[in-house]
Amino acid sequence: MISFADHVLQWFDQHGRKDLPWQQDINPYRVWVSEIMLQQTQVQTVIPYYERFMRSFPDLASLADAKIDAVLQHWSGLGYYARARNLHRAAQMVRDQYSGVFPATFDDVVCLPGIGRSTGGAILALARDERHAILDGNVKRVLARHYAIAGWPGKNDVANKLWSLAETNTPGQRSAAYTQAIMDLGAILCTRGKPACEACPVAASCEARLANAVDQYPGRKAKRVKPLRQTTMVMAIRDDEIYLERRPPSGIWGGLWSLPEVDSVDEWCRQMLNGLNDETEQRETLRHSFSHYDLDIQPVVVRVATVSRRVADTPDATWHSLYDEPPGGMAAPVQKLINTLKIEQNVPNS
Repeated sequence: MISFADHVLQWFDQHGRKDLPWQQDINPYRVWVSEIMLQQTQVQTVIPYYERFMRSFPDLASLADAKIDAVLQHWSGLGYYARARNLHRAAQMVRDQYSGVFPATFDDVVCLPGIGRSTGGAILALARDERHAILDGNVKRVLARHYAIAGWPGKNDVANKLWSLAETNTPGQRSAAYTQAIMDLGAILCTRGKPACEACPVAASCEARLANAVDQYPGRKAKRVKPLRQTTMVMAIRDDEIYLERRPPSGIWGGLWSLPEVDSVDEWCRQMLNGLNDETEQRETLRHSFSHYDLDIQPVVVRVATVSRRVADTPDATWHSLYDEPPGGMAAPVQKLINTLKIEQNVPNS
């Protein structure tokens, strides 16, 4: 009798993805970076970021020795910036604690920042062909449908059932191929909407399909209305320069360069500019959505004629020329606001 894994591998041999950038010159570092980038982000979005990242940080040593600003700059627009901070910190740990060699054991791998059970298993399976089960979003969907596992996978009891199935189905041979195969199956055929069941290699034994209930699996998290938060950002302009501050290392957009976030624009001007601003202009509110809440950003342009010494450049604050590359990573909505100023002042976008 042909096993679940055999069916999946046969399909993969004909239809699976084998030309992705991280599938070339495979080593643990390259696979690790790809797996971190692919967390909560689709392949086509990741590819250009991955290729640019690898050009700048081709190996673990170059990443570990890099400045965090440079790492975050390469992550700008990809979101979930804690991934980049954890990746950088983990590279430094490998450099300092493992002599620059990526750990060989699963227990050591999952102790690195940003690497959990599924990501650690995927790295070792894909890079070293070791047998480790994985359970990313695609695999959860495939297994929940095939075995009709009811409930939201975020619940411990549901997750435990899916992990047990993942362990049972992971073969002892061709572990790297199977790991990529079951991820591809979820990404290409067993998609959230309109799954291509007619092309699925395990459709004949899929319990959800046989019950005509594919759309009921996996179970969904109960919907809650996302709260709306509001903030004001100052866009202080001096000729062709804009004032930027580095955010604290943790929290929202931790370590990224940003516009000052203030409670009162007038108070900020008094404290930072001694009130020496020519004019202020409130712009249209910009809404940015996070997974757990929406954020309304009220931008206020402050045009500065004379600058107090209080706002001289420091390691965490700078007057940045609109013609230059950002000093480090920058969140997408902040970059969007700055781009509007570039257009107004006929500054080409980099």
